[in-house]
Amino acid sequence: MSLTKYNQKRNFKETKEPHGKVSRSESKLIFVVQKHAASHLHYDFRLEMDGVLKSWAVPKGPSLNPDDKRLAMMVEDHPYSYKDFEGNIPKGNYGAGNVIVWDNGTYEPAEESNLTPEKQLLADLKKGHLRIILKGKKLKGNFSLVKLKGKEDNAWLLIKKEDQHSDKKDVTLKNKSVISRRTLESLEKENNLDAVNKKVSPTKNAVKKNKPIAFIKPMLASLSDKPFDDEDWVFENKFDGYRTIAVCNDHDVELFSRNKISFTSNFKIIAEDLEKIDHNVVLDGEVVVEEKSGRSDFQLLQNYLKTGKGKLKYYVFDILNLDGNDITKLSLLERKELLKMLLEKYKFTNVFYSEHIQEKGINFFDQALKKKSEGIIAKRASGSYAADRRSKDWLKIKISQAEEAIIIGITEPRNSREHFGALLLGQYENSTLKFIGKCGTGFTQTTLKELYEKFSPYFVDESPLDEKPALRDKIQWIKPKFVCQVKFAEWTQDNHLRQPVYLGLRSDKNAKDVVFSRDIVKPEKEIATKKKTPMKKEIQNTDKSEKDYDLKLGKVTLHLTNQNKIYFPDDQITKGEIVNYYNEVSDLILPYLKDRPQSMNRFPNGINGPSFYQKDVDEDKIPDWLKTKKIFSESNNADIDYLICNDKATLLYMANLGCIDINPWNSTIKRIDNPDWVVIDIDPSEDDFKEVVKVALAVKEVMNGFDAPCYCKTSGASGLHVYIPLDGKYDYDTVKIFAEILAHEVHQKLPDSTSLERSIKKRNGKIYIDYLQNRKGQTLAAPYSVRPKPGATVSTPLEWSEVDDKLTPQQFTIKNVLKRFEKKGDLWAPVIGKGIDMKAILKKTQTI
Repeated sequence: MSLTKYNQKRNFKETKEPHGKVSRSESKLIFVVQKHAASHLHYDFRLEMDGVLKSWAVPKGPSLNPDDKRLAMMVEDHPYSYKDFEGNIPKGNYGAGNVIVWDNGTYEPAEESNLTPEKQLLADLKKGHLRIILKGKKLKGNFSLVKLKGKEDNAWLLIKKEDQHSDKKDVTLKNKSVISRRTLESLEKENNLDAVNKKVSPTKNAVKKNKPIAFIKPMLASLSDKPFDDEDWVFENKFDGYRTIAVCNDHDVELFSRNKISFTSNFKIIAEDLEKIDHNVVLDGEVVVEEKSGRSDFQLLQNYLKTGKGKLKYYVFDILNLDGNDITKLSLLERKELLKMLLEKYKFTNVFYSEHIQEKGINFFDQALKKKSEGIIAKRASGSYAADRRSKDWLKIKISQAEEAIIIGITEPRNSREHFGALLLGQYENSTLKFIGKCGTGFTQTTLKELYEKFSPYFVDESPLDEKPALRDKIQWIKPKFVCQVKFAEWTQDNHLRQPVYLGLRSDKNAKDVVFSRDIVKPEKEIATKKKTPMKKEIQNTDKSEKDYDLKLGKVTLHLTNQNKIYFPDDQITKGEIVNYYNEVSDLILPYLKDRPQSMNRFPNGINGPSFYQKDVDEDKIPDWLKTKKIFSESNNADIDYLICNDKATLLYMANLGCIDINPWNSTIKRIDNPDWVVIDIDPSEDDFKEVVKVALAVKEVMNGFDAPCYCKTSGASGLHVYIPLDGKYDYDTVKIFAEILAHEVHQKLPDSTSLERSIKKRNGKIYIDYLQNRKGQTLAAPYSVRPKPGATVSTPLEWSEVDDKLTPQQFTIKNVLKRFEKKGDLWAPVIGKGIDMKAILKKTQTI
């Protein structure tokens, strides 16, 4: 009967744990210690008695130091056959997690008795005091297990007794299995790989059912001036070739440039190699030809396109879609792990996985210097893939000076040279074409002729430049269509290229995308060490701006009105300044608005005028480019057309309507019944913000006890918001129950200063821990949202080290936060990342 509870708790169709059956050792009694990464890491200490394994969960693990008294919680008996169990207990099962056999051996009673050893041990167990000698590989000598009186029925202490095996060193640092020699971490990685392999190894029929996937415009890197070390970043080789997106659909492969120019015929050998992939995938990488030393060389690639000589290589560094699943929201390391396992399934000839190193960017750059390579790329390890956007999560750090340039003209040839003398080069700066120098070297006689013949149909009489360059040469202007690659010595003070050398034409580049790129991103750690950080861009002074004007955003023209209207009278902040602020922070705030219904809080006459909430928009009265979604409202007993804010144009449209703050739902229209986070809204009745801080820290303390993350931001008003990521795994009812349990835990820690009463009168001035914000349809101000409060305060994500007595709700405003955001980046990103295991935490709250 002792194994009944064990069997009841397990679904043996899903878990590989052994069935509960009584069994015994042939001679000496055995013990085993299993290291178990369930919702909390712990060690399971098991002693054979009466045909089963009597078991205790030891949170901190055993110790050989007699001064350590380890808490051991007695749990249900386990079968004898459990002694050899290692592996994974699948999610959704009792004790889900990975298990290794950390130690094993035999044991016996420490004192002689007239009884048999086993009967003596059973008698001692009943008395609540076991004295034993362990003969294991890691645990040796005398130990005691003592039941705590007056505590829970299952609370014991595991204590090492002083003897020749006593040791103050932490024995748990010996972390390998005594059976397989694996660590728990390596086992976890193996199980993760198995799970991913299943994901990338569907049946042939499953692949056929997938819809074809399409080209995705690639993410672009910003320029940085020097390498850096940072544990949150990884570093890759910078290739000197053609950026190439591979779209594989049912063994049909198409290769594209970043601007969707077809590379399939030019790089046919790579397309044929990728046809081995029996999945629908979108890959991102670079096609190169390498020198004998292994350094990629753009001129060799140019020669290959003309002569076919050389070996094409496709270095793949990212995966964007797998069998119809958009994986751009996964972290970089998760994507690269998936990519590596996918590529390892096939024997390629011309396709290679692009390796990376973590943290050590300076050393990696030094190695690139020795190899005389193009440079390195730094990428934020936790970053998602920002398609069709230049991001500061990817930084290019160049060794050789190379640029893309637009050919805007040619000079007359001199002496024995034929066709033309030099190329005139330009780049766009704020949509204006600027002259950046002329290039007269790097050509062969054949190249001169070929280029001249290409240019001839595009000769024009007028200069494409707004300003005439100071040149004495006779010039033939060319329509700004052709893009070339040049290397050069340096930039001059007047922003011209010094000693440029022609390397070849770039058929993959659109001239409009070739922009002046000397705005260099500083490494985050370097920025953090400086006392003063120059502001990226101050908010535009709207006193000098137009009252009404049109703003073009992509294909949308937005008509902005009454930009000089005062919205914050005491601070003389205008509507235009609010619109400009949201224009500046759109990249930061939009990920937390995307696909979420908006409850618009409108202040058409500023914060001192009347305001109203608008949920239902009239589709006949709004621009047709705006996105809406019908959602049933129980309170209205009808469908409501909610506005969906997925782009900058919609965000600024809302700001122009008088939406000072932005209030999205906790869930998206893709999973409308499953919120992406838990919200704890800490709302003070009185102006004592230090007490608010204490409550937020209490929430963090509770979550730390569950080994689960949480994140804090100012509300922008008088309180703080603490969010816990869920990744949409649970419905609103479950989430509200969890939030209520969490609120009660915090209230028990701070009963004198907090309240769970909704009624302000009944709170008696205490701080309200609002867990009801976790109901469907409830909204809170988004991170980076302005609030309709004096000073134009901003709901600002915080580092937990900032949540202290110095924190005030008024310290972050639209006048100062842009500097902060530039320095710290998006602190809120983990909130829409990997979610917590709420079910495991709920189980823990019920059992401990």
